[in-house]
Amino acid sequence: MNKPRAAAPIPPGEAMPQERQQWIVQRLRSHGRVVAAELAAEFEVSEDSIRRDLRELAGQGLCKRVYGGALPLPVAVSPLKQRRVEHTARKQALARKAATLVRQGQVLLIDAGSTNAAIAAALPERCGLTVVTNAPDVVLALLDREGFEIQLIGGRVDPRIGGAVGAQAVKELQRIRADLCFPGACALDLEGGLWGFDSEESLFKRAMVEVSGETAVVVTSDKLGTVATHRVAGLAEVQHLVVEHDVDKATRNAYAARDVAVHRADVAVD
Repeated sequence: MNKPRAAAPIPPGEAMPQERQQWIVQRLRSHGRVVAAELAAEFEVSEDSIRRDLRELAGQGLCKRVYGGALPLPVAVSPLKQRRVEHTARKQALARKAATLVRQGQVLLIDAGSTNAAIAAALPERCGLTVVTNAPDVVLALLDREGFEIQLIGGRVDPRIGGAVGAQAVKELQRIRADLCFPGACALDLEGGLWGFDSEESLFKRAMVEVSGETAVVVTSDKLGTVATHRVAGLAEVQHLVVEHDVDKATRNAYAARDVAVHRADVAVD
């Protein structure tokens, strides 16, 4: 995203549609988005030709069409059991930075997910914090530590997600008023905001945002500039974004320009 653009590997005006599409997929992977008007100028073809390319790529599940261009699809979420052991150092670095957003005496809403369990483990003790969560992993991360009041949201527990979802969970959540929430992020992009894969899980995340004074999205780099199936919240509803250390300055500035406070984690240490 906003990285230097490589020249097309084939002469403008001479590319076959399949060649253009292969190159567009490479651009999506390296830059996080493509703009139809820019591609049309580079290849010296009409925007209609580029839009046809993008439609075909979207039909193959290789991108998500948006107004004016396309975004890459995020990698599908793996089961929680697998996510617990993936990229642990990166998630711990994000969690440490996320914990600096918390203030004494706050009521926090923490969603299910391996990164959010790491956030719970990184919270400071003896600060009078109340943590409301739908996730047993978050409870376990806090249970033996001092100075936390823990409230567990009930309902049907989805083992793939690692937390309670569904009508009962949302109803219990709507009785809460929180200072700050940490909804799990499946995907985040500048235009659409926060996205989720599962419909019930996305409704729960949406309810988290609605009952909280502020929302903090903590996201690994592979989820930035991507979209998923269900829109959770617009970027205007996100006050804080915690990103990994390797996210480039142009990307950080793009989110900051949308009035989102961007917090950069320290380098992850294995």
